Amino acid sequence: MNWQNLLSTTRFRTKEGEIVPTVTPSTQEGADALRTDFHIDYDRVVFSGSFRRLGRKTQVHPLAQHDLTHNRLTHSVEVASVGRSLGNRVGVMLQAGGFLPQGNTPGDIGAVVQVACLAHDLGNPPFGHTGEDALRDWFRNPQNAAYLQGLSEAERNDVQTYEGNAHSLRILASLEMYPNRGGMRLTAATVGALLKYPWTTLHPQYGMKKFNIYQTELPFIRRVADELGLLPLGADHWARHPLSYLMEAADDICYALLDLEDAVELDLLTDTEVESILSELTYSESAWHAQSSRQRCAMLRGIAIGRAIEDVAQTFIMHQSDLLRGAFKGKDLLALCSPEVQNTLEKAKELARTRIFRHHTKLITEIATFPCLGTLLDILVPAAHALLANGRTDTRQSLALELLKNENPVSADDSLYQAYMKILDFVGGMTDNAAAKMAQDLSGLGMLR
Repeated sequence: MNWQNLLSTTRFRTKEGEIVPTVTPSTQEGADALRTDFHIDYDRVVFSGSFRRLGRKTQVHPLAQHDLTHNRLTHSVEVASVGRSLGNRVGVMLQAGGFLPQGNTPGDIGAVVQVACLAHDLGNPPFGHTGEDALRDWFRNPQNAAYLQGLSEAERNDVQTYEGNAHSLRILASLEMYPNRGGMRLTAATVGALLKYPWTTLHPQYGMKKFNIYQTELPFIRRVADELGLLPLGADHWARHPLSYLMEAADDICYALLDLEDAVELDLLTDTEVESILSELTYSESAWHAQSSRQRCAMLRGIAIGRAIEDVAQTFIMHQSDLLRGAFKGKDLLALCSPEVQNTLEKAKELARTRIFRHHTKLITEIATFPCLGTLLDILVPAAHALLANGRTDTRQSLALELLKNENPVSADDSLYQAYMKILDFVGGMTDNAAAKMAQDLSGLGMLR
């Protein structure tokens, strides 16, 4: 792989069933040096409905009432900030080493990573990863197996494995701005940087665990991969875009370190415990002039993130050759960083696992996620199946399908797979509040208010 291709600004759209390049934004929108192709990508993500809805989606604590608790929106903005810093730093080093193509600036690297970070959680369903589990559980339940008859193996895997990463790509490539005509039509470079798992559910090792590509977006990604020169490693399986490793590192840094502050705000952890976690990266710095212990904690967290950014950028440059050859052997960049960075992040994650993720208030809401989302699927999936498999619906089923009419309605022309993906788009796109309210209302309990 080479940087000239990896930073491609080509955009694609769907025309008569084919994936074709679209008009360049510089021609179409009058972009100039103050608004590059990658800045246009940024604006398209920020102004999308999917991005706005992240403000009411779980980061760690479902339906949190505290004003300072992170949601998916604030998390994404913070990850994008760290990603931009990482990209800018790497861009400067690439330029200094003569690796950056003529016409590109270090800021282009920063912007690509920033947009990928901003978009990386667009596909997360209500209630976060527990929501993913609840959607998967419903389609994997043997009681619902009849609804999957007639689907291919790949299609069945897709609907049984709601994956936030794959749905993020689906939103960008198919659902937002130009539905079914190219989606947001972001640059190939940005799409490539978003692909943390560039394979489908049919991957022999990772299928139905982690993946980025539903069958619905596969033709699009084949075209993008060709444009970027991503190395093929198997059938519909490519080497990762090098900048996706920076997006991944930014996300890991933020959820490991920033999510601890939520626990302090909710009195699940103390400031002293968090300061102890950060001490290995901040021992030589002073934050004692901070007015309060929480301000001191925030200042030390900022110092720790800065140290981690420096370390990750250096690690990226050290392994650039392997990344470009698709031969990077590390689990991720952080796994090859200094022991101080690795230890700090691992201690932070372990503290979260033992003191935050298993707290009883969080557990109760997560358990309730399964019947909540199950209620929606109990109504929508049988209705779609009745329409497409039997050619008719009863009154209740017909009314259920009306719920999708303002989003992406199921029609008699859809295949079962297409209909189920539309249902997952609808349920997965809901906020925590909207899903909880609709489940309550559909149960009949909402009528008692």
